[in-house]
Amino acid sequence: MAKGYYISKAVAAVGIVVGAAAVATIIALSVVYAQEKSKNEVKPTDGGVQPKPTAEPKPTTEPKPTTPPPSNQPWDRYRLPDALVPENYNVTLWPRLEPQSDGMYIFTGSSSVLFQCVKETDLILIHCNKLNLTKFGDHQAKLTGVDGSIPPPINNTWLKVETQYLVIQLSGKLEPGKRYQLDTQFRGELADDLAGFYRSEYYEDGVKKVVATTQMQATDARKAFPCFDEPAMKAVFHITLIHKPGTVALSNGMEGPVENITMDSMTVSRTQFEPTKRMSTYLLAFIVSDYDNVRNETGNLLVRIWARRKAIAEGQGDYALSKTGPILKFFEEYYNATYPLSKSDQIALPDFNAGAMENWGLITYRETALLYDPSVSSNSNKERVTTIIAHELAHMWFGNLVTMRWWNDLWLNEGFASYVEYLGAHAVEPTWNIKDLIVLGDVQRVFAVDALVSSHPLSSREEDITKPAQISELFDAISYSKGASVLRMLSEFLSEEVFRSGLSVSGIILYFGTTAVKLVGHRLSCCGHQAVEKHNVQLPHKVHDIMNRWVLQMGFPVVTINTVTGEVSQKHFLLDPEAKPTTVSPFNYEWFVPIKWMKNGVEQPQMWLLNKIASGNQWVLGNVNVTGYYRVNYDSGNWQRLLAELQNNHEIVPVINRAQLMDDAFNLARAKIIDTTLALNTTKYLSKEREYMPWQTASNNLDYFFLMFDRSETYGPMQAYLRTQVLPLFEYFKNLTSDWKDVPQGHTDHVSADNEVSVIMRLGITDGVFAVNDGCGRIHANLRSTVYCSAIAEGGAEEWDFGWEMFKNASLAAEADRLRAALACTRKPWLLNRYLEYTLDPTKIRKQDATATIINIASNVVGQPLAWDFVRARWEYIFNQYGGGSFSFSNLINGVTKRFSTEFELKQLNQFKQDYTEFGSGELALEQSIERTTANIKWVMENKEKVLQWFQNA
Repeated sequence: MAKGYYISKAVAAVGIVVGAAAVATIIALSVVYAQEKSKNEVKPTDGGVQPKPTAEPKPTTEPKPTTPPPSNQPWDRYRLPDALVPENYNVTLWPRLEPQSDGMYIFTGSSSVLFQCVKETDLILIHCNKLNLTKFGDHQAKLTGVDGSIPPPINNTWLKVETQYLVIQLSGKLEPGKRYQLDTQFRGELADDLAGFYRSEYYEDGVKKVVATTQMQATDARKAFPCFDEPAMKAVFHITLIHKPGTVALSNGMEGPVENITMDSMTVSRTQFEPTKRMSTYLLAFIVSDYDNVRNETGNLLVRIWARRKAIAEGQGDYALSKTGPILKFFEEYYNATYPLSKSDQIALPDFNAGAMENWGLITYRETALLYDPSVSSNSNKERVTTIIAHELAHMWFGNLVTMRWWNDLWLNEGFASYVEYLGAHAVEPTWNIKDLIVLGDVQRVFAVDALVSSHPLSSREEDITKPAQISELFDAISYSKGASVLRMLSEFLSEEVFRSGLSVSGIILYFGTTAVKLVGHRLSCCGHQAVEKHNVQLPHKVHDIMNRWVLQMGFPVVTINTVTGEVSQKHFLLDPEAKPTTVSPFNYEWFVPIKWMKNGVEQPQMWLLNKIASGNQWVLGNVNVTGYYRVNYDSGNWQRLLAELQNNHEIVPVINRAQLMDDAFNLARAKIIDTTLALNTTKYLSKEREYMPWQTASNNLDYFFLMFDRSETYGPMQAYLRTQVLPLFEYFKNLTSDWKDVPQGHTDHVSADNEVSVIMRLGITDGVFAVNDGCGRIHANLRSTVYCSAIAEGGAEEWDFGWEMFKNASLAAEADRLRAALACTRKPWLLNRYLEYTLDPTKIRKQDATATIINIASNVVGQPLAWDFVRARWEYIFNQYGGGSFSFSNLINGVTKRFSTEFELKQLNQFKQDYTEFGSGELALEQSIERTTANIKWVMENKEKVLQWFQNA
């Protein structure tokens, strides 16, 4: 799944028995498709019976158990027993795209699952959530034997709501080695809750259209049909969809011919799909829509981009189509394995909670993540489309073909995809220099979370992650961005050649159906060690010993280089130095640290932390190009030499490290390791800087100062200083673009120009600002976000209403997204309160955008207290809508509290925690907010006067 929408929980993990955390990731990708194909070949129905398409079954009341079930039984636990293993499913679903007489949208269906008994049992537990089951006689399921096996009669069935099971008690035992078939018929709501089998709505030419679509990850396949809904429970799926004539049905496999049949006295279409590969339930997808597509075919592979008909007609899918094939080809070479399916469908949905989802053969996206219009979309939009496509296609092998055994090792999926997405994007857009942007997009992003004591290790214990909300909390910056950062570090200290060689160096074919580090660690460590030996890489420790320290303990070190003594030391970096981790690290918060370094502008041989660095009067720079996952501090003399070099000859310092010096300095200052004035001194050279990464890093870090001081007397002097620093860059781009009539040539220049215009307008410099209602088509796409926000902020109700109409009528999702965010820029409290109320109405603000809109409003200094009051006043509704398992939900708590820096606000947070007992997937986001607010209070108290004085003097 694509990243960027979740900031979440710390789940403590201690004493995990792991053999090769990083090498596991490498070798798990060593998939040779020829052998895998033989394992995935679909056999004849294996005794499974294709269920007949059902008309709408009559719901039944939940049958009562004969006797109340005792507590602490298997159905009270969230993990499935290990007695049964599914082999294949036959599933038929019929979504109704028109409401029933009661206004409800529904789907009906039937399912049969063929499973093998591997341990004697008299109990069947199968996941089932929010489905009304139809009786077969006296019970809600029918059990039959396969290949001559005779099952015992069903004694009792009921639904266990809390753990989401259909419980089937038998009067006898199922026998190990025997195979059985379980049949169910059911009805469910095709709700607009963005989970399981749900509906999405849009208007085209004034006509309302409904899409039936899916989002199964992590635990919502059970909302579509009863199934063994854990990633290790792989099976082959035979999917059939019943749908309205004229609509298009899609699923993971290639569709067969559409048949018209009669059901319930009406003509409907039936589409059957080729059987899937053996796969996990969370990767299933089935969609019924009125969509169109663009396509191409290369060899035996069909690539299609699906979207609303108008979007396809306007060419919004063309860019994605042009890049999908080349990215797939790149990954085939990277993984040394052929793409295992006959088609690659990608579809843009109006309502989708995540960024995208890697369903095998049918990838689902937000419209903003797949559709691109060169006349309206910005370069940032284009970059996002490319990297998210690369991320999802990377999963076709790692995640889909080879899968984690349980969600505690989610980072193996998402961390790897988040790393190689940059490689895939670079392969198709080599002029963008996009591989370096991982430092901004992932490394710096996750440092902020991993520097809290409420962070968590990359890998957790299985027993610590059981409930759906706990699983959802793992879809956070740690799993995605820290995973990517640590794997990039591994690739750098081994070299990319050795890293890739480790994928297949042993020639061993690894296909486990599912993979878990603790199960395959020994073989993986062996293979990884062979790769290192083959290329004669000199390491101080074995690869898995090095990587265990980065995977099994949370956090990261600050490496201090003392150029006077030559000593290099490390310490666990925490934003609040007085905070103490509540869990014990298996490695005492020490890491094996690879150090790439530079002396006086010349790069030196790679070393490890145990070595010493000699300097004298020459400046030393650690972590060249930020290839390591750690921060760097220096003695005061070396800091002064580095600052002087930035002032006199900044280009001798690599551009990534110019960004790093500021990012490290500002965060070291927040942690009281260096003085805040030293951090501010790193910005003095910026009037000479023209590159994107240093300016973006400065903007990100100074944003903290805006948050802490934009309600105080410090704000004015800070604003005046920043004007003097940014004006030369503004003039540079103004001249480069002939007074904003042209556009820069380079990709990062495009993005940088937009960034600097944003900073200028934020500082109150209005030269070059365009009126939002005066020929907005003349505003280049890269500048629209900033111009829209500025115009809404400077205007009143008339401008806001005009922007609202533009938002409602935007035909490109990226344009609508810009306008939706800009509407939160108004300084009128009554307009912001009205906008907050709109987030409760999905006809105004889509559910996928509700939490983001509240966060946009909270980012406005006027809107922040309004958003906080709104969230508290409407908490029960918000929690019921988004709190159980929404990946974006934790963002809400962090977003509305990030400006908190007073004792009063901390008391409000603690009171909020006391007033409610449940926070769902935002539980630890609340803990992080409390921890962050506590640190902010201390920092402001200690730094306010010196910061004010520094800006006044500067």
